[in-house]
Amino acid sequence: MKTGKVVLLAVMVLVSAVAAQTQTGNGEAMVAEGNNKFALALYDKLRAEKGNLFFSPYSISTALAMAYAGAKGQTQTQMAEAMRFPVRVKDVNECKFHSVFGQIIKSLNTRGAEGSYELAVANALWGQKGYSFLKEYLQLVETNYGGGLNEVDFAGDTEAARQTINNWVQRKTKDKIKDLIPRGMLSSDTRLVLTNAIYFKGKWARQFEKELTRDGPFTLLDGQKIDVPMMRQTEEFRYMEAEDFQALEMPYVKDELSMIILLPKKVDGVVDFEKKLTNENLSRWLSELHKQKLVASIPRFKMAQQFGLADTLQAMGMTDAFSAQLADFSGMTGTRDLFISAVVHKAFVDVNEEGTEAAAATGVGMAMTAAPQRMPVFRADHPFIFLIRDNKSGSILFIGRVMKPE
Repeated sequence: MKTGKVVLLAVMVLVSAVAAQTQTGNGEAMVAEGNNKFALALYDKLRAEKGNLFFSPYSISTALAMAYAGAKGQTQTQMAEAMRFPVRVKDVNECKFHSVFGQIIKSLNTRGAEGSYELAVANALWGQKGYSFLKEYLQLVETNYGGGLNEVDFAGDTEAARQTINNWVQRKTKDKIKDLIPRGMLSSDTRLVLTNAIYFKGKWARQFEKELTRDGPFTLLDGQKIDVPMMRQTEEFRYMEAEDFQALEMPYVKDELSMIILLPKKVDGVVDFEKKLTNENLSRWLSELHKQKLVASIPRFKMAQQFGLADTLQAMGMTDAFSAQLADFSGMTGTRDLFISAVVHKAFVDVNEEGTEAAAATGVGMAMTAAPQRMPVFRADHPFIFLIRDNKSGSILFIGRVMKPE
């Protein structure tokens, strides 16, 4: 029986959504497309949960990519397929995959440090003190993901190790994600924890005036109405309308990030709409956005969510990685003595008149020419989906669903 354990932790804090995709290198486009396919496949698994939904697929992909770097054999194959990593396609081999993933991370951090908005991606490895990891693996993760090895003592003082990791997460997410790792999750058998933290905060390019915010009715899925603060402005946005939904893109300062809201026309239409949420449809819908002056009214909301994703990832085909008997992470240590014991994820989002801190959105539809004598109204007063994309790479950073603004 193997006793060593790998615990993968994905963290995220966000604040905005990105606009339409621009031209990127072929490798970046393929990696981004793979990440987006995983994002929507994971959303499809998690949407069965009742109520609001919010997570960062990019954070989860990044944490698991660092584990994938040390996987071998069937474990590696299953992870690549479940995560939709494009490592078996032309022009993207194993080495290039990690290099391109790293380039996207560096681009996000470089742009986030320029001052127009805050965006930071941080990674770290937390290994048992004195435990032997292959230099090649550590170098690959640090070079491409910026994830240096930090030694802690899981065996001798598990609680101190847990606090150390949680403090790092809390600091990297500016106090938005606390106690990522709960008591009892780690043990003296834990040998490695991989963490990712992503934080974004941005102001709307055209902010809402607080004086115009008024309480208004929001209709829940069961038809019940509740009063919520509805923000309102009349402006020119990128917009599209199809037979069964509307899509609105709201850019943040500098227009490099945007929130995209997908609003079904039927009050209870979000359940059926989610079934159409594929990478192909989303790409088509985004390409059909066009500038349109309209009245936009969306609720002010805030939410925090947490997930244990081990069962979900196994259901998506990543089974061997979680098996002490079958897992092969020999690329980390040179021996098959590690397996994934847990994957945990927390997310936070706050959407208000000034901008967003942590958020996600998605859209569908065919472009429709509005009648010139009538200004469209986009009133998100019933359940909708939202997502956040990186404008340069096209990667979905966050995705969520608002069933009840709180």
